[in-house]
Amino acid sequence: MTRQLTYAQAINEATTVAMQADPRMLCFGLGMDDPKRIFGTTIGLVEAFGRDRVFDMPTSEAGMTGIAIGASLDGTRCLMTHQRLDFFLLALDQLVNNAAKWHYMFGGQAAPVRVAIRLILGRGWGQGPTHSQSLQSWFAHVPGLKVVMPAFPADAKGLLLSGLFADSPVVFLEHRWLHNLHGPVPEGDVRVPLGWAQVVSPGTDVTIVSMSYMTVEALHAVHFLRQAGVSAELVDLRSIRPLDWETVLGSVRKTGRLVAVDTSQAMCSVASEIVATAATQCFDRLQAAPRRLTLPDHPSPTSPALAERFYPRAEDIVTAVADLLGRRIDVAPLAAARTAPHDVPGDWFKGPF
Repeated sequence: MTRQLTYAQAINEATTVAMQADPRMLCFGLGMDDPKRIFGTTIGLVEAFGRDRVFDMPTSEAGMTGIAIGASLDGTRCLMTHQRLDFFLLALDQLVNNAAKWHYMFGGQAAPVRVAIRLILGRGWGQGPTHSQSLQSWFAHVPGLKVVMPAFPADAKGLLLSGLFADSPVVFLEHRWLHNLHGPVPEGDVRVPLGWAQVVSPGTDVTIVSMSYMTVEALHAVHFLRQAGVSAELVDLRSIRPLDWETVLGSVRKTGRLVAVDTSQAMCSVASEIVATAATQCFDRLQAAPRRLTLPDHPSPTSPALAERFYPRAEDIVTAVADLLGRRIDVAPLAAARTAPHDVPGDWFKGPF
């Protein structure tokens, strides 16, 4: 049975299901019991499981990450939450040099680090260059880590459950513009396998590969392109590492054209990896040079006026596809119809939020 839940509610439900299944699991981080309960994702957890299992931590990112790693080596699965990815940079040594490498350095004989780390990323509202970064390619670069970026509520629940019961550290990246997104979510312990992409909308003329919040923008673009007579196939990565190359490259071989959309800058990005791999593995099937659509190569602006032009939107995706096809498509109606920064076309999820 499925219900309509928000992305935040789906994360909350996944946490509840996991903690009920494993009585030793711990859930901790910054702001676990603050008034807003981390954008609503931790509502009711303290009350349900007590402060010995769900608790706030002092502002010491490296310290709390070390606690999570140590607890996991003693057999305790941990869900650790940081309200912003930017703050977690203080704990990269713990993540990269300890969590990611521990199992390998002991030849697989030591216990794996069973830690899932929730990091909130992406564009804020005037929060500027130190609170708006999308650094998923940093984490995906590190062997031993798994990295996921769900776009929809059902995937948020399913991937978090898979991450919590994985025998490896998992970085769970959630875009703050997704927390209020509604969608159908199955009840119970329903997991989405790590490393499986999803073809959200099939098509034949061009492949659009996206992740996280940019999949929502890409959905708007796909529906608008359809009205213009362009059949675009949308692939939502869901997992960044492992990455589902079979689905991505299969789509590119079918359509012969690729636009890779990322929430970060182009240099050493996930979009760059997708374009490079498609160019080397599908060169004989490509009908045009692949395109990347990313952020400009400088820090995020604080000014709302500047930020409005800084972040790619659906109309930018349409323009990139049109250029790839050698066509001119007027995107003014798409830009004018925008009612919210994170809405979804009505024939995908029913009802506004």
